[in-house]
This record gives sequence, structure tokens and C-alpha cells, in this order.
Amino acid sequence: MEKTVFSIRKSFLLPLGLVVLLALALLISCLLLGLPTAKTVILGVLLLPAVVLFAESSKRRVSIDDKGVQVDKLFRSKRLNYVDLTSIDTVRVRKRAFVSLSSEADFVIISNSYAGFSTLLKLLLEKAPQPVISDETRQLANDPPEKNSDIFSAWLAVAVLALILYVQLRGAF
Repeated sequence: MEKTVFSIRKSFLLPLGLVVLLALALLISCLLLGLPTAKTVILGVLLLPAVVLFAESSKRRVSIDDKGVQVDKLFRSKRLNYVDLTSIDTVRVRKRAFVSLSSEADFVIISNSYAGFSTLLKLLLEKAPQPVISDETRQLANDPPEKNSDIFSAWLAVAVLALILYVQLRGAF
């Protein structure tokens, strides 16, 4: 039984990890420089979702094998066997695409944030029962969209945090 594993694109995880590191460095510098408590608390509150998003994104995996699909996330995992699938549908909003796999008891949603999304779709359509696959999903497999705005936003956040950190540390020395 051959298993193919897909994970979130490294081109998104890298800048997101840098955002977490820079925000953490900024938080530490706020504490060391004795900046106002409100500024430190706000930064800490903003850092928390970034850490959670990075942890969740770095642990996400979609595994496709001969019997079904397994989606692993931080602290949880779901498996749907092909024989249990009742539908495979698609929702597309501009460059963002979501494929939902449903069974009587459960469902999973896979976005185009995964590296090799087109391969993931083609492999899924090869192995899944043909009657449960929607026409929209077949069309999506022929021309899957690539979403890069999240990568751009993450790099922009890196640049902004680096600039803030530079300005803050420059004033300290």
C-alpha cells in the first residue's frame, strides 16, 4: 500500500516562522527595555495567534493511500475511507479552493494551501469512487488555482516586524 503525504507549502511556513521569531524578539526587547506594559501585553496577545497558526500549519498533513484519505492536524487526526465517501465537492473563491470529502459520519476539508495541490487532487480523483466526485471538482483538478497572497502577506509582516524591531533596538543603543 503506497502512501503519498502532502503538507502546507514551505513558501508559506518560512515567512510565518520568521513572523513568530521576530515577534518573539520584539516581545523580549519590550521586556528588556522596560517599555510600557500595555505595549508588551498587546504584542503578547498578537503573538499568540501567530504561534498557534504556525504550529497548526506546520503539523498539517494529508495522506492518500489505496484505502482512503487521512488528515492530520495539531492534536487530532481524521480518516475517511473511499468506500465510506458520499461526496467530494469543491468551493472556489477567487484563487482560494476548498475540496470537501464527506461520509455519513464525518467530513474533511482540504484547501489549496498544500504543496502539490494539483497532484493531491489528481491522486484523490484516481482513487475515489467516481460517482461521488462532483463536476466542479473534476474541473478544479484540470486547472487548480494557486493562491500566493497569503505568502505575500506573511513576507510583508516579516518586513514590518523587522523594521519595528530595528527602530526599537536602534533607539536603545
